[in-house]
Amino acid sequence: MTRSKSSSTPGSPDAEKRHDEQLAGSASRSDLTGYVMHRAKPHLPPWLMVGAVGVASVPAYLMWGDSAAGGVGLTLASVALTGATWWAGRATTPQRRLHSAITVAAGSAWLTGAALAGPLAGPLPDMYAIGGPTLALSWNIRMVMRRNPDATGTESTDKGLLEKVGLARTMLGQARVEPNRVTVPYALPAGELTNDDVSKARGRLASALDVAPNAIRTNPDPDSAARGELVIVPVDALKGANQWPGPSAPGGSIGEPLNVGMYEHGDPLLMWMSGDPDVSRNAMHLLIMGMTGSGKSVSALDALAEILTRRDVVVWGSDPVKVTQTFGPLIPAFDWAALDMASTEAMVSALEAVIPARTGWLAAHSYTQWVPAAGEQQNDPAHSCRQDGRACSCSGMPYLVAWFEEAAKSLREGLDFTGIAQEARSAGVSLVVSMQRASGYQMPTDTRASLGSSWCHGVRDSGDAGFALPDAALDAGAAPEAWKDKRPGYSYLAANGVPESEWATPARSYNITTDDLSWVAREFADVRARIDDVTAAAAAKAAGSLFTNRAARIASLTGTAPVPSAGGGKEQPMTDNYSGEHLEDDDAQDADIDPQAELPVPAATLQLAPEPPAGTPERIDVSPEEAREVMAALLALFEEEGRETVGPKDFMEHCDRHGRSRGWVSGQIAQMVIAGRLAETGVTGRYRIVPQLVTA
Repeated sequence: MTRSKSSSTPGSPDAEKRHDEQLAGSASRSDLTGYVMHRAKPHLPPWLMVGAVGVASVPAYLMWGDSAAGGVGLTLASVALTGATWWAGRATTPQRRLHSAITVAAGSAWLTGAALAGPLAGPLPDMYAIGGPTLALSWNIRMVMRRNPDATGTESTDKGLLEKVGLARTMLGQARVEPNRVTVPYALPAGELTNDDVSKARGRLASALDVAPNAIRTNPDPDSAARGELVIVPVDALKGANQWPGPSAPGGSIGEPLNVGMYEHGDPLLMWMSGDPDVSRNAMHLLIMGMTGSGKSVSALDALAEILTRRDVVVWGSDPVKVTQTFGPLIPAFDWAALDMASTEAMVSALEAVIPARTGWLAAHSYTQWVPAAGEQQNDPAHSCRQDGRACSCSGMPYLVAWFEEAAKSLREGLDFTGIAQEARSAGVSLVVSMQRASGYQMPTDTRASLGSSWCHGVRDSGDAGFALPDAALDAGAAPEAWKDKRPGYSYLAANGVPESEWATPARSYNITTDDLSWVAREFADVRARIDDVTAAAAAKAAGSLFTNRAARIASLTGTAPVPSAGGGKEQPMTDNYSGEHLEDDDAQDADIDPQAELPVPAATLQLAPEPPAGTPERIDVSPEEAREVMAALLALFEEEGRETVGPKDFMEHCDRHGRSRGWVSGQIAQMVIAGRLAETGVTGRYRIVPQLVTA
């Protein structure tokens, strides 16, 4: 038999070719099948679950079809499983959480019905045939939608970035993009990481994103240890000029906020001095801190310029170091400027004295704390705060801001602000202390804790930042050490009334000029309040001529006349507490005296010591009682001469003649301190004369 032409023997070229083609086709079909299976595998689990539920319904029906208890158990199990799914999904997105709960609820409800009535009873088969594929396809669609063909690998990059900085498995929410600001919610893996771990990773995040160290900040959720927000500010938006925009509330109340700068996101930097019981805000005591060149003085002037445009506040300012350099043109607008240590010591004593006087007045007028109404005229016919029982018609009590620049010197001299910081809020007094470094060596920790609010500018290192800013601000990303003295005016404000979420947001104070300050002092002279009689009387009793002659001292130090206040710029008449009766001052007593008339013959003379006979030593022995009278007379003489401080050496020049030793003189001075006639100062051996006020 003859072979066909198409046949070939084994090993021939045609046979080998056909064998290769068969192998290639088989390999091609195998690769295609493998590819399809590989692509289908991620989508199979939902379909497998649908099939598993259908198969499970048959034995479930056989077991519990006629059991009432089984029906109850299956129903409870269905509810519990759905609730557990909702609880477990709290760390995922809201969409995934809802989708999962609906899927479990639908599947468990169908299985419960099939187990009790049978999988083929009523509409159950149709529900299974339609609902099962629908749920499975919904999960397939969700999986397909995860793959964005236009994406550039951002999601995988974010996951790799978070893993690199130690935040693996952290879920990021939808980013909120604003001009120069991106806010990204995050959810940490439960039980593995906390918000503290995110705070510690800020530096690594900044390095990975190539931004400034303080460009990454966190806002932890106060109700969760595993949730919060990452805030990323890639560009410093505060570099440009930031000119002062003018007063924010000219003629308004000190109860309104002070606009002292601008946050990096463009909102104004606001602070509140007085408290507000309606919003549970306390009055503010403020620590201003920053190294030399950080711009804290300019920030202080911004705040003072705002304060001095309000109608119901007076300012006491102290700067014994720079004297007029910082306060400059604003000094004439102060009620009291203490520009040396003697006046600063007197101001501290006066503050301690005015607190009980002011709280007494506020309590007498039914105020639990200072509010703007307390600064207005008090006209309540049904209320009496006077000792004579007549209806109240008192002038208001303006708010008092006591501002201490370069307070480190005052603290080194022994002045203590702790009591004032702890007690002054309820008296309508805000204490502001400004210094370069509020370490425990310079400021007692009790004082620093009592101040409560802080305005921190550039500092040398993170340790210094901890002296001013609270832990919440530092943990959220506040890093004033990144600025040092290279960013004047940059600051963080952690103060009463400022949302905690803004404590770590950088801000910059306005660039206010000398002309601006002069304009404020001049143009708002008729707006500013004058000090009230109660505060003036308490201050005069504690500080003496250092307070009552404060206007003349300001004029002598600055070479200018004080800017008149709404009260005409005159010194305040002193009153006796709440009675409203004016105390007589020297001008009132001398108003009817003719300076050209002959002096009257004195009715009596005070002889401190008789003239010693010629040739005898100038020393006369007197009794201890007479010596004490001489001491009192000498003190009165020193006061008439205008002396503000005295010491043992001033008395020894006279008491040596009476046979009294320095030890005896020092003992009598101690008795005068106890009696309140003298007050200690920060200088060893020097005492301030406290005047004895006598009511008319």
